[in-house]
Amino acid sequence: MPVKADLHVHSNYSADSMVTPKELVYYAKKRGLNAVAVTDHNRVEGALKIAKDTDFLIIPGIEVSSMHGHIVGLNVHEVIPKGLTADETIKRIHVAGGVAVACHPYALFKGSLGKNVSAKFDAIETLNARAFPIHRSKKKAEEAAKAFGLSKVAGTDAHYAPQIGCAYTVIDAALNVQDIANAILKGRCYPTGGPVPMVLNLQQQLQRLKRLTRKFSEAPGDAF
Repeated sequence: MPVKADLHVHSNYSADSMVTPKELVYYAKKRGLNAVAVTDHNRVEGALKIAKDTDFLIIPGIEVSSMHGHIVGLNVHEVIPKGLTADETIKRIHVAGGVAVACHPYALFKGSLGKNVSAKFDAIETLNARAFPIHRSKKKAEEAAKAFGLSKVAGTDAHYAPQIGCAYTVIDAALNVQDIANAILKGRCYPTGGPVPMVLNLQQQLQRLKRLTRKFSEAPGDAF
């Protein structure tokens, strides 16, 4: 049976995500996935803790804010410093034993790599379910994958649990992290799925507003 993995999910260890570990596993199973890559912003402790606390397969990862745009490292167990060049970030991911992915490289408003995509990457996220504009982003990413000979993967970039699994990667691998990483490196994978439905994006924004309102109402008042 092939691995079906959403390779780009943020847990609540990312400051801008509302996805709890319990919700992450619940929605992944509900979508028929058998693996998820937890790729929090510039940190790995969430991915490692979730992997330790569940029998569902968690691929430890990180989304690094490089100088030239965001880069996902898969099968990474240590923090990759942010603010480095794209090339240096890729090198650090490789030294850590990871797979370097150009995530949402042509999407607007996402810290995308654009012209900094290169053959030094191992894979490119040709389908990011929350990329805008999605059709243009997908087309340009597919062109780059062909030009640079990169494996093609997909993920949702979920920050709200019901978004998980709208897009995912089908991988010809055994159900373990190292075999999945090796299969991606060899191109034994393909992206599938589509954009996150508008209603889920709207729900995400409403939940964020509620969280901000609650946080504001719970803040101590001014002393007189």
